[in-house]
Amino acid sequence: MPPVILYQNRAEIGWWLTTFPNPVADFSPPCFTAGVASMQGANRSAVTEFILIGFSAFPRLQLMFFLLFLLMYLFALLGNLLIMTTIWRERSLHTPMYLFLCALSISEILYTLAIIPRMLADLLSTHHTITFTACGSQMFFSFAFGFTHSFLLTVMGYDRYVAICHPLRYNALMSPHGCACLVAWSWIGGSVMGMVVTTAVFHLTFCGPNEIHHFACHMPPLLKLACGKNVAVVVMGVGLVCITVLLGCCLLILLSYAFIVSTVLRIPSAEGRHKAFSTCASHLMVVVVHYGFASVIYLKPKGPHSLEGDTLMGITYTVLTPFLSPIIFSLRNKELKVAMEKTFLSKLYPEKI
Repeated sequence: MPPVILYQNRAEIGWWLTTFPNPVADFSPPCFTAGVASMQGANRSAVTEFILIGFSAFPRLQLMFFLLFLLMYLFALLGNLLIMTTIWRERSLHTPMYLFLCALSISEILYTLAIIPRMLADLLSTHHTITFTACGSQMFFSFAFGFTHSFLLTVMGYDRYVAICHPLRYNALMSPHGCACLVAWSWIGGSVMGMVVTTAVFHLTFCGPNEIHHFACHMPPLLKLACGKNVAVVVMGVGLVCITVLLGCCLLILLSYAFIVSTVLRIPSAEGRHKAFSTCASHLMVVVVHYGFASVIYLKPKGPHSLEGDTLMGITYTVLTPFLSPIIFSLRNKELKVAMEKTFLSKLYPEKI
């Protein structure tokens, strides 16, 4: 430290400031100066990789989780591929409803592909790091395909509304060109939402801990690692956009079914009412599962909760929903079930068909 010198006039003070404009840097020990510089650099630097905590809290159950999730993933993958193949091979299913179902299966396959293989690999590995770029890519694809899934469910609700409430105008309103446009806009809308959310989140600065308490680059635990003055604004903005879009889709589906129920109840015969409701049953069940699990994760009240609980709850939307969807569509849709038996069982057991 320099000796303390008392200057008698302003001229001497001016000379001192001119000669030593930065007294801390000029007279501080080198280690102190380097420490300050490194702290300032750390505050400006960005995290280059994250650590996915995932199921580390359950070390004895990781092998069981791996086998369970692997079987569910393979079943979901096989079920969706089976639906797509059946629709493609069976000409009687070349209708708007099954075109949307085929697009839904594609989005579900891509959504699970963005998350589950990485999660399965981490369950068998001790190296759980993910690069900054890979984390951003995973978030983009998961949000893009997730929102595409919601948009396609909304379009399928509109399709059922037109088929039941306006059957005479169905061919005009749901023309091949119109259906292709609805599917295309669903994919475009999902991609835009994925880009908006990912860009907003990854423009933040991550300068503190880099441990994500989840098995994927999930937005809520990732935002907890961000620092800076605009974090609260981004959190509020992204949350409002996501909730508004998802609730908007949900309300449109509910509105479609309100008109459907009103129309079906006016059908005089019980058989006619049952037939009309049966065409909507599988779609309605998938909507309940999709939005039910999503609301449990994204709309749960704030309060004390365990990080392990959040991880297990994330499984419901990431693994369980894709697992249940092909089961529901295969078992609850009579036309699809008959077409599957005709397409596949006829080759295995031709004497039974």
